[in-house]
Amino acid sequence: MRRFGEQIRKDVRYKVRPGAYGILFDGEKVLLTFQEAPVPEFQLPGGGIDPGESPVPALHREVMEETGWTIAEARRLGFYRRYAFMPEYDLWAEKVALIYLARPILRQDRPLEAGHTAVWLKPEEALPLLANEGDQHFFMQAMGL
Repeated sequence: MRRFGEQIRKDVRYKVRPGAYGILFDGEKVLLTFQEAPVPEFQLPGGGIDPGESPVPALHREVMEETGWTIAEARRLGFYRRYAFMPEYDLWAEKVALIYLARPILRQDRPLEAGHTAVWLKPEEALPLLANEGDQHFFMQAMGL
């Protein structure tokens, strides 16, 4: 599995944390989430897969929580691994990110998760704003670059 990001630290015990993330194109724009804390950053909408939950339902749930949008036609593009400290959970994580291409369908509400804002951007504006290399890699793949 391809790895992006920080080097693995030998002095840390990592917890495997699978997650599902979406690249959400709608015509000429893409839907991202802006997360205010712990570090302000633009991200692909998505997040952790709960125990007993499958990736696609997790993607639907996370996109709704972080953007307020429903999605359809989720198709997996690939996956990658990265190692990171997650200060909001006080956790060193081996993040296994499953990346999906999906279509936003309907805005149901504002983002349900505190500190998140749904942001529509042109793809060329969004790419350099994405917070990590793995997301950037799959975003470029989805754009055909």
